[in-house]
Amino acid sequence: MFGIDLFVEKPYIMVRIEKTENVQIGEKDTMKKLLLALTTFAVLAAGCSAGGNAPAGNASTDKPKEQAAGQEGAAKKRVALILPEKIGVNPFFQQMDEGAKKAGQEFGAEVKSIESTDHGAIEENLRVAVAENYDLIITSSFEAEDALKKVAAENPDRNFAIIDTVVDLPNVRSVTFREQEAAYLMGAAAGLATKTNKVGMVVAMDIPLLKKWTGGFQEGLKSTNPNAEFLVNYVGSFTDPAKAKELALLQASKGADFINGAAAVGDLGVFEAAKEKGFFTAGQDVDRTTIDPEHIVLSQLKGTDAAAYETVKSFVEGSFKPGVVNYGLKEKGVGVTYVTHESKTPLNAFIGQEVVDKVKAISEEIIAGTRKVPDSF
Repeated sequence: MFGIDLFVEKPYIMVRIEKTENVQIGEKDTMKKLLLALTTFAVLAAGCSAGGNAPAGNASTDKPKEQAAGQEGAAKKRVALILPEKIGVNPFFQQMDEGAKKAGQEFGAEVKSIESTDHGAIEENLRVAVAENYDLIITSSFEAEDALKKVAAENPDRNFAIIDTVVDLPNVRSVTFREQEAAYLMGAAAGLATKTNKVGMVVAMDIPLLKKWTGGFQEGLKSTNPNAEFLVNYVGSFTDPAKAKELALLQASKGADFINGAAAVGDLGVFEAAKEKGFFTAGQDVDRTTIDPEHIVLSQLKGTDAAAYETVKSFVEGSFKPGVVNYGLKEKGVGVTYVTHESKTPLNAFIGQEVVDKVKAISEEIIAGTRKVPDSF
């Protein structure tokens, strides 16, 4: 009789044959055959354990890769971004889409943007995202509030987020901005720069949400120029450039040399009026100074891209929590070109570096808490 032991120690495989009794002739033949088989197995196993040189496309090596890829794909978090309108109409939603997708790429999440043809389609799109089992469903703005309240309440085990407004439900994260802080800086700059002591603002609608713009701007204006007159008119829509232009021309006729645009798509009408009549203006959400640097001299910024990015990031990393998250000057969620954020456009002389420096000092006071801007108006 004989005993055979097989030892595997990468990258070697050893075979030990131990004689236990006198081996008969027939057993010798058997042992030779067994030894040959074990030697062949050892060579093959050693090649595999060392990584081998199997040709590309070999089923035995490709299959585990396919399975790993499938497992990795299955482990990805799936995020749906439900936009209240089509991408490209308003840069506010355009940069939100960009921020969410950037986070998806960086943190390995699958992000899909779903555009709504009109506000009535928001609820339907939310329900589609629920039915398709997205792990996180994000939407935005007051237009989506009612739809989200309904869908989130019906699906308490699903995670939701809404950007730029508040929905008070235990499974919803609400991301808001302290726009009044940036508006305060805009008003302060206008008060320092105006030559006529008349400053205007064309606003989309007379609603509580937009009081943060008008109220913050007026407070900032008074802080640097108590004698300045503030003119404000409401378009009645977020998508009416013609009406916005008409109102801007009206304010210009009353002597306003700086008219702040806060009318969403309507700002394009304000910009047209500024170019025709030669007054100065500012845009919202993204840097608009690149459009017409001669007349668009400032922009009030809102980081909807950062809000979407951080929301997706926190969800993938496991720190996502319901409740209200707030971004202001301190968190760099809002700002003003040249004051808090750089611009590719050279600074217009109407504003000038002296004004920028003074407004920067005001911004630092707000961040430090030594200058207070009301939370609401």
